[in-house]
Amino acid sequence: MIQEKNLFEIGKILKPHGVKGEVTVLFNKPEFADSDSNYYFLFLDGMYVPFFVEDFVFNSNVTARIKLQGVDSIEKASIYSNISVFLPKELVKKPPEVESFDSEWDEFIGYTVFDENTINIGTIREVDSSTINVLFIIEKDGKEVLIPATADFIVKIDDTQKQLYMKLPDGLLDDFIEE
Repeated sequence: MIQEKNLFEIGKILKPHGVKGEVTVLFNKPEFADSDSNYYFLFLDGMYVPFFVEDFVFNSNVTARIKLQGVDSIEKASIYSNISVFLPKELVKKPPEVESFDSEWDEFIGYTVFDENTINIGTIREVDSSTINVLFIIEKDGKEVLIPATADFIVKIDDTQKQLYMKLPDGLLDDFIEE
């Protein structure tokens, strides 16, 4: 059985396409659509289930019409609407101009962030990559703080416990954490 830590979310099934069981997939980034794989994993009933690809046709650089093996009707395809699509991490292509961390910041969503003194800063709710500086949006007790997502701040990553330890510049959290 494949483990979550070995998978990377590359997109989401949007809706069925046509009546023969095809689905439209929206990929998170164009390079994910170009990954060389003849199968994808879907998270169903608490586990990651592999589906083999019978046909793959690009609609745009981030969408494709995909026919999954065993899905042969609009009714069956409808079951998979709004389901995330995963690939093994080793199959995910990263653009050559990007550092290893930069294309994978989204994998830290849900991680609890601690500073170097093991003070709980909060949980990464989302990643804002709309600007040149990618930011973690961290939430705790209804409050929100933005922290730059940079490998320079990361001291330790514990994938098992979903914890991220960071050494942050003095003053960054002054208004956020009350000790």
